[in-house]
Amino acid sequence: SSVCPPPAPERISYVPQLASPTLAGTLTQSTFTLEQPSGQFSHLNISDLDAIWLVVAHSNATPNFTAPRRVEDIPAPADLTQRGYYLTLMAHRSLYPGNQPGNQLRVLRVGNDTGCFPAKRGCNTPLPGPGPYRVKFLVMRDRGPVAETEWSSETRLQQAEALQAAPGPQSAGAMVIIAILSVLLAVLLTALLALLIYTCYDTRGSTPISGPEQSVYVRRYDTHHVISLPAVEDS
Repeated sequence: SSVCPPPAPERISYVPQLASPTLAGTLTQSTFTLEQPSGQFSHLNISDLDAIWLVVAHSNATPNFTAPRRVEDIPAPADLTQRGYYLTLMAHRSLYPGNQPGNQLRVLRVGNDTGCFPAKRGCNTPLPGPGPYRVKFLVMRDRGPVAETEWSSETRLQQAEALQAAPGPQSAGAMVIIAILSVLLAVLLTALLALLIYTCYDTRGSTPISGPEQSVYVRRYDTHHVISLPAVEDS
């Protein structure tokens, strides 16, 4: 007898959204912030005990996403490199009620947990690169997936900006300062070289007299101009 394939998860017509751009830290170099999917899981076939996961995926890996059939098969953040996606931020629908007061701001910050181990299932570890990423919510129970939302649009994280040279007059001024310092350094090296040559030349014409503690140099004079007269005997 053939085994019937499990039913496909119910499609929830909800697209996850980034939090308002006016919210500080909506996008960083390793995190992004989503609006909570308030009131999106009130369907009759979703119970209060069903787990609601957030699927985080590289944008180019979404066509290959396969919902895990068992809890043991849920990929951890460490699987992102190989699989292209992982599940995180497990919750229940009681945390996403639809009757929230309008003055309350409820968000989900993806990648916010710097203390968890990436190989741990459900870890909300910082994202490893700029993306782009896409996310969706997946409802699961012990026998497999129950429902899922649509994929979000692409999200790109902030990137560190490379330092650039200041334009215009500042760059020209810096070049002038470098040129002046280079000339001064060349003059200093020339003076030191001249001093070294003079010292070596001056020392070559001296006779060393060494003592137990010090060495000094006494100038040696050429006495060829002195005429020695023969001694005159007393008569």
